[in-house]
Amino acid sequence: MPEISAPSMLRRTKIVATVGPATDDQEVLTQMIRAGADVVRLNASHGTVADRLRRLEMVRAAARDADRSVGVLLDLGGPKIRIEGFSDGPVTLIEGAAFRLDTRLDPKAGTVQAVGCAYTELPRDVTAGDTLLLNDGQIVLDVERVGATTIDTRVRVGGELSDRKGLNRQGGGISAPALSARDFEDIKFAATHGIDYVAVSFARSAADIIQARTLVAEAGGVARIVAKIERHEAIDNLGEIIDVSDVVMVARGDLGVEMGYAELTGLQKTIIQESRTRNRVVITATQMMESMIQNPVPTRAEVSDVANAVMDGTDAVMLSAETAAGRYPVKAVQAMAQVIEGAEKYQLTHPRWRQRAVEGQLFKGTEEAIAMAVTYIANHMNLRAVVALTESGETPLWMSRMRSDIPVYAFTKHEATRRRVTLYRGVYPVIFDVGAAGNSIAQLYRALFTRLLELRLVELNDLVILTKGESYGVQGGTNSMQILKVALD
Repeated sequence: MPEISAPSMLRRTKIVATVGPATDDQEVLTQMIRAGADVVRLNASHGTVADRLRRLEMVRAAARDADRSVGVLLDLGGPKIRIEGFSDGPVTLIEGAAFRLDTRLDPKAGTVQAVGCAYTELPRDVTAGDTLLLNDGQIVLDVERVGATTIDTRVRVGGELSDRKGLNRQGGGISAPALSARDFEDIKFAATHGIDYVAVSFARSAADIIQARTLVAEAGGVARIVAKIERHEAIDNLGEIIDVSDVVMVARGDLGVEMGYAELTGLQKTIIQESRTRNRVVITATQMMESMIQNPVPTRAEVSDVANAVMDGTDAVMLSAETAAGRYPVKAVQAMAQVIEGAEKYQLTHPRWRQRAVEGQLFKGTEEAIAMAVTYIANHMNLRAVVALTESGETPLWMSRMRSDIPVYAFTKHEATRRRVTLYRGVYPVIFDVGAAGNSIAQLYRALFTRLLELRLVELNDLVILTKGESYGVQGGTNSMQILKVALD
């Protein structure tokens, strides 16, 4: 059965690793999880439903082989606007040349003069004077004229262009809905197969997140919702999006294209801070160790990038092509884990308990109140661990928001809860069935201490905090905390 293990115990910030062709070897995937991948990302933008199911089954088998709990995040494709293909392979656009986007052009008939566009409504979203960006902003086009199905542009920044590259309008304004028909099917897949997290790509407002949550519930799923912040409109509506999400992802690729790269670092810090202020989990993503697609070690700039995200308080950092298609997927996870551990040694990454931002604001429930009390005590006593008996993982989530140097162990019998908490900074899942521990408090304590000692998480006579509810098996029932000395007498 999956357990906590050494790689997770050395660091609080979690690692999300994307699977793909590079991890289709079961041994490679198992090694990647052993190296420290806490959550695995399935990217719905690539491959078929059959591919996703096969990889999901491989992930769960690898987690069993690695003896670890591993969460799974399904990243919906969303309305990624792409050009179509070229008849004779990649073309090179020359600065100053005319280039046409034509929604009626055959998908495989592109040339150096024109190419098709998969999004037929694009001419309605664009006007003369706009700037369009292709291939993550590497090619820049100035819009000169717009027809019913055509957009005539002039190449400002040229370069090589190949099939199915992404297209953005600088400053945002693309009207495509956040959820496509394909996303609806992928949400059903997530519900059917017990996926832990579903990420909504190109969210513009709270309504997009609410729609995704409703669809997951209607399909019978329990996945938490991740809002990917990658549109100009999402920045305008950032607070309301965070409030209705469970997790926020700083999706730096398209966000940098739409907002401009000069603003990206400031936006990243703002999103992380706003997410933490609103007690939401936050993931920092995109090109964190991009050079490791081809190289066995990261650049110094990439090391600094990951470390700064950790110091800013992100819950998790994400690997994309580095593990999905790169030459060194296991080394990429190892390198990221080492950088995280190095960053976490510094006091800057250990924020202490502070007074709530709004004086007089009431706690949202007993879980938040207990978590605040635990965090305050943990930061003012020589404690070894916090043990949270939990059904849903809600109390450990609150504790991870408030931050402490003390590890939080989520003791639960529910596999779904163990997978869910793998994304929470400083929280580690432990298999524990309260019902099998005995009928008395003394028996419960002995079972808890035995489990902690078996896993070498504490030593005899260490002090720990225990949080629990009076009625076991009830979600949202945590209402007490105790300071206990580890003993087997």
